[in-house]
Amino acid sequence: MGATIIPFIIFTVLWGGVGIGLPFFVPKGPNRGIIQVILMLTGVCCWLFWLCCYVAQMNPLIGPKLDENTVLIMAKQWAHPIKTE
Repeated sequence: MGATIIPFIIFTVLWGGVGIGLPFFVPKGPNRGIIQVILMLTGVCCWLFWLCCYVAQMNPLIGPKLDENTVLIMAKQWAHPIKTE
């Protein structure tokens, strides 16, 4: 399973728009700076979370499911025979 560049570009543009573009459209007021920082942090955190989930799918920690014969052959070849009764 390989990564493609299209989802990376789409989500980078999406969260970049939230973190870089939206802060320019915040109306003036006493909390403008706080709202801008919240939007920037939201964009960075959501993009980073998405990136970690996307990259984790490329090399999953769960191994392949092997049938019983394959497991027995591997155990015999690795000098750890499994006793079957």
